[in-house]
Amino acid sequence: MIALIADDHPLFRVALSQACANILGSDALLLQAQSMQQLWPLLRQHPDTNFIFLDLRMPGSDGFTGLSALRTEYPDVPVIMVSAEEDPVIIKQALTLGASAYIPKSAPLELLSEAIAAVLNGDSWLPPALETDVRNAKALIDDDFAGRLEQLTPQQFRVLKMIADGLLNKQIAYEMNVQETTVKQHVSAILRKLNVNNRTLAGILFEKLKLPQSH
Repeated sequence: MIALIADDHPLFRVALSQACANILGSDALLLQAQSMQQLWPLLRQHPDTNFIFLDLRMPGSDGFTGLSALRTEYPDVPVIMVSAEEDPVIIKQALTLGASAYIPKSAPLELLSEAIAAVLNGDSWLPPALETDVRNAKALIDDDFAGRLEQLTPQQFRVLKMIADGLLNKQIAYEMNVQETTVKQHVSAILRKLNVNNRTLAGILFEKLKLPQSH
């Protein structure tokens, strides 16, 4: 059993690691990362990871961009979002974008155990007390867009992020160390998969992955 704990607060990582050790047993390999930059090498070393705990406000991840990148790059590894944020709108957005579970940092050990068991069983999970509020919450991202986003390859997702950041094809080619013609092919595929007709609209869609300021 391999679990990755990605959170930028050392004390929370230690507490979550100890809780997981109690739940999963001493044979479990529990790895920690304090940023997305640290998380990627760990996943490359352990592609058979059973699940990932991902902090909503993780350095290197603007809103849900980290979650979406993980779902694109490692679609078979379940992601459990952990956050002090208990806004039903935010939780609904996480689940729509492919999180298998959402656990508030205030959750007791019993709920953590429930969530892990559900995810390892292939199910989704959120705290029972929040289920109704999340179901009735406003949807900031619809299932259609989430489904289109999942069709992107890891390279296309990276290109989309750079488009949203305002980079030109030539700059993207330099960043990815590829030919500009390759970038153009990626951009064409992105526009087709997202069902938009220009890169400006594609960038606007990507902005939906960032945390809303108000709703």
